[in-house]
Amino acid sequence: MSASEQTMTRRSVVAGAGAVGAAAVLTTGTPAAAAEPAPAALLPADPLLHLLRRATFGPSPSSIAEIRRLGAPAWLDRQLNPSAITDPVADELLARLPLARLSIAEIRARVSAGTLKQYSWDPMWQLGFAAVTRAIWSERQLLEVMTDFWSNHLNVTCPQGDVWDSRIDYDTMIRQHALGTFAGLLKASAQHPAMLTYLDNRFSGKDAPNENYGRELLELHTVGLTYTEADVKNAARLLTGLTVDNATGRYRYDGTRHAVGAVRVLAFQHANATAADGEAAALALLDYLAMHQATARRIVTKLCVRFVADTPPETLITKLIKVYLDNRTAIAPVLRALFTSAEFAASIGAKARTPLEDLAATVRTLGYGPAASGTKFLESLYWMARDAGHAPLFWGPPNGYPDVAAAWASPSGLLVRWNFHLSIAAGWWPDTLVRPANLLTGMVGALPATYGALIEKTAVRLTGIAPTAQQTAALAGFYGKTPAAALKSTDPAAGWMYPYLMGMLLNSPSFALR
Repeated sequence: MSASEQTMTRRSVVAGAGAVGAAAVLTTGTPAAAAEPAPAALLPADPLLHLLRRATFGPSPSSIAEIRRLGAPAWLDRQLNPSAITDPVADELLARLPLARLSIAEIRARVSAGTLKQYSWDPMWQLGFAAVTRAIWSERQLLEVMTDFWSNHLNVTCPQGDVWDSRIDYDTMIRQHALGTFAGLLKASAQHPAMLTYLDNRFSGKDAPNENYGRELLELHTVGLTYTEADVKNAARLLTGLTVDNATGRYRYDGTRHAVGAVRVLAFQHANATAADGEAAALALLDYLAMHQATARRIVTKLCVRFVADTPPETLITKLIKVYLDNRTAIAPVLRALFTSAEFAASIGAKARTPLEDLAATVRTLGYGPAASGTKFLESLYWMARDAGHAPLFWGPPNGYPDVAAAWASPSGLLVRWNFHLSIAAGWWPDTLVRPANLLTGMVGALPATYGALIEKTAVRLTGIAPTAQQTAALAGFYGKTPAAALKSTDPAAGWMYPYLMGMLLNSPSFALR
């Protein structure tokens, strides 16, 4: 972090500390309140905004206008067909990160040409920056949410030295399958050098089958804790031969390394009689696992945790299992059934944002644009996510980032969020995001007549819901005013101190909820 960034961060901490009293009132209604409001009361009962909060990285002014124009069904149809969505802003930004788009062959060619060092992490860092970029500015929001979902479900840590040449291509593969079938995604993952390297299957052979990938395939990727040790050993044997060509870095099947002989994994049985049949036998196992009842439950439960509630209703899980199996693991029908369900409609307030989502939602709800050139602002946003413990793709263990509120609940984590809310809103860090020339009028239009009107309009603009009378009074009190006090254009609250109001509202539970 540069000296100027450290100064901005210290300034943000001081501002956050000065607003603690007002923030406490935003949480509880009054400083002495005995109980917090029900989560649903902290958000507007607007089904369109609810869909945006869950199916995107956060509502933006343009996405709100779009969904109100199209309606929920047409908006969802559009998001489920991302190839038909033009994405000029994200495309231009991604062009500034050329290493994040390289194929395995292109990375290796640069190494051979001497323009990139072997084992360099630079492409993987750029991939992390690109993930933040897409989360904030891509028009293909549901695709980005699902790419993040599957990147966690089939996690390969990025950056990580062993996958220096293949991790970029692995992201491309997940993106291609994110709204396809889980069976297709699972098989593509099993045949990808990044996964085969990360979980050691590239080194597995008939003389010493490595069990790492076979175990995680069962426990994390498909059926969960329903297997036996014999299942793991047989899966590992069947997966031998799925490896990586050292000369090209690409996947290949090597029959000379495949362990032949009959195998049984759960209820799947295969004669596995010849090495020539080994790859087909392994893919048959993956198809079986993708369609297993336990896998269906695991996948739809994780989708419900992502989109509905930390403890999702069993009624919805049961319905979606049938949709998943009836559609042969196709993801789009499951998502459509989920987003149109009564359980989803009733789940307003039941999910909290993760740090990465909070960061992306901050920029999106403010409506700030990217810097006209360069990538330093993208790198700064990535480091903000990392400081909050949630740099995209960076989770170390194979199980992926957690997606429940309890995993992210800590005072230090809250402080990090409060810091970046104010830093971003005020334009301190990153200082090159494009903001309105007049911040107040860019947020709420003409100068409101009173402090109360300023607070209410800003709250609705940033969180979708007006604060209570007690909350409005507390926020006005931060400026030493009452809600009825006249607001003049020369008042600090209408100028240099306006970002503090924005920051306090972004610190509120209304914004923290997904």
